[in-house]
Amino acid sequence: MCRVLRVHPSGFYAWMVEPLSKRGKEDQRLMGPIRSSFMASGGTYGSPWIHRDLRDAGETCSVHRVARLMRKNGMKANIGYKRRYIAGGPPARVAPNHLNRAFQVTVPNKAWVTDITYVRTHEGFLYVAVVLDLFSRRVVGWSMQSTMSRDLVLQALLSAVWRRRPTGKVLVHSDQGSQYGSQDYLAMMKEHGLEPSMSRRGNCLDNAVAESFFATLKKFRIRQRIYATREEARADIFEFIEMFYNANKRHSHIGGVSPVQFEADYLLKQKSV
Repeated sequence: MCRVLRVHPSGFYAWMVEPLSKRGKEDQRLMGPIRSSFMASGGTYGSPWIHRDLRDAGETCSVHRVARLMRKNGMKANIGYKRRYIAGGPPARVAPNHLNRAFQVTVPNKAWVTDITYVRTHEGFLYVAVVLDLFSRRVVGWSMQSTMSRDLVLQALLSAVWRRRPTGKVLVHSDQGSQYGSQDYLAMMKEHGLEPSMSRRGNCLDNAVAESFFATLKKFRIRQRIYATREEARADIFEFIEMFYNANKRHSHIGGVSPVQFEADYLLKQKSV
């Protein structure tokens, strides 16, 4: 056998006793945390984000090694949904576009964005309304109901106000949906010191952060799935928002950390000043 393989007998027998090299053993060990990070992200993290997870856990391997091991084990990140954007559209009559795509905010509770999407179930649609703080991209309010009514957006906004308890005026940006132009919604805004802002009609870019959140939800969790019941969908989306997106989902625009971590770091800096 040694002659056929053209190796020295001592090397062959050493391989028989210990077939994996030290590097091979380390690669095998690293696949444990790599696979855990990949699965926790719903199969959407590529090597750069998984490398960040490993580095935070105390590993010292390079991103190139992570990429090589992922390729070797057939682990490829899911590609996000492509969205079509429309350039035009008149301004809203209820409120002008005060936000004007100024998505980079330096303090919490200065500007929020809100939007609605729907999720398919075998009982019918489940409508989901969310409110995000542009400072950290954290979901600060949400509501899920079987109808796309005014109460859906009212409950999402009330949830955000209750959680954040803003002390100053907050700009709240939405599209021109009828729910956001209702008297009840505008009255609640005024009561809590919130200022409405609305996208131009048919222009998704004006509310791109909210659109991006729903694309992330569909890519990471829903994936064209039809839930058996609304309650099943509600529980799954709740778990996604509170346990993954807010607490663990890394965002490139806030330095590759989660919204919760970004806000915690901000508060720590404020206390030290």
